[in-house]
Amino acid sequence: MPPKVVERKGTQLLHGDAAHHRGEDVMPGISVSTTFISRLPNEVAATDYRNPTRHVYSRYSTQISTRVEHILSKLNDGFALTYSSGLAASYSALVFYKPKRIAITEGYHGCHAMIQVYLKAAPDVQIISLDDEFKSGDLCWLETPLNPTGESRDIKYYADKVHKAGGKLIVDSTFAPPPLQYPFKFGADCILHSATKYFGGHSDMLAGVLVVRTKEDWDTLQSDRTYLGNIIGSLESWLLLRSLRTFHLRLPRQSETASALVEWLHELASTPAGQSFEGIPGGVLTHVFHSSLQGTDPRGFDPSTQMTGGWNATFTVQLSKPKYAAWFPHSLKYFTPATSLGGVESLVEYRFSWDPSGDPTAVRVSVGVEDLEDLKADIGQALKHLVQGESKL
Repeated sequence: MPPKVVERKGTQLLHGDAAHHRGEDVMPGISVSTTFISRLPNEVAATDYRNPTRHVYSRYSTQISTRVEHILSKLNDGFALTYSSGLAASYSALVFYKPKRIAITEGYHGCHAMIQVYLKAAPDVQIISLDDEFKSGDLCWLETPLNPTGESRDIKYYADKVHKAGGKLIVDSTFAPPPLQYPFKFGADCILHSATKYFGGHSDMLAGVLVVRTKEDWDTLQSDRTYLGNIIGSLESWLLLRSLRTFHLRLPRQSETASALVEWLHELASTPAGQSFEGIPGGVLTHVFHSSLQGTDPRGFDPSTQMTGGWNATFTVQLSKPKYAAWFPHSLKYFTPATSLGGVESLVEYRFSWDPSGDPTAVRVSVGVEDLEDLKADIGQALKHLVQGESKL
């Protein structure tokens, strides 16, 4: 009997869907068919939509979406299901868990707005803080690293806390996909990703992912998705499958570049006004938020023990004046002033323009695959431009 081959993640991203690859094409063609030829009267009906012997209707499964889900399952060490967007996946998680209370503090404003929509159908559900005492039936909604700061929260602490009370933990790990972070290792019951971000990686598609521990949970989510109607589109499935082929090359590069850039920015932010750092005026960029800068907290949590595969490539910087923060994205050359994150191109966003409850001096940075020295030089010239042209801002 031949020895069992242990596939590493990079190989799985390219070949993890081999069992569902039918035909002679190397890269599958784009199929937008919503319906498929019916089975013969003597054929057995398809009942396992994770491993379908044939496809019936695109609301249940398609060849490409099935392949994508198997690759995402192997990448995330669980059972992955795709959705039309990250928020669609988020809503489906609430339908699945039917929480009595939702514990959530800060994080992506879109999830808070989605929860308010959910409350229209479930008005008795209460919203509590992560620091409140938990009860049976609670759903702890933990985002880590946190949007927009890129700072980490202790998954194991909240997993132990909510499980002791009889609740569940969902972890939004969009900022830290594998191999940066594996939430199941620390007690998560479900993992959420906006696949629009790092899994998609090219700023050209919307998708969401839920990853659960068991096939039984996957089957329930799949049935719910069928009738909620929030399935991923055929074109988006194809774009996501394409993107995952290079995920193991993109993400480490983004993480490595971001880590070095954060270290450099931290030195710049430590330079007081009236002094300069590498020719860049101090006192303009004042603070950098990032998992690597947190250190150990009073409970003993060290982000490096959770972020075992590298640091997140999205983080936040503070500038000394709101007008600096507002104009900084438009003073850059290699960072595109746009929302979203995780793409191959570096993006920079004035968060206050999207979330008025946020810090008016904060700017979120998503590092792409450009060369580090070019990004540093770009930031340097932008800060000089802001200071020299302040009277025109």
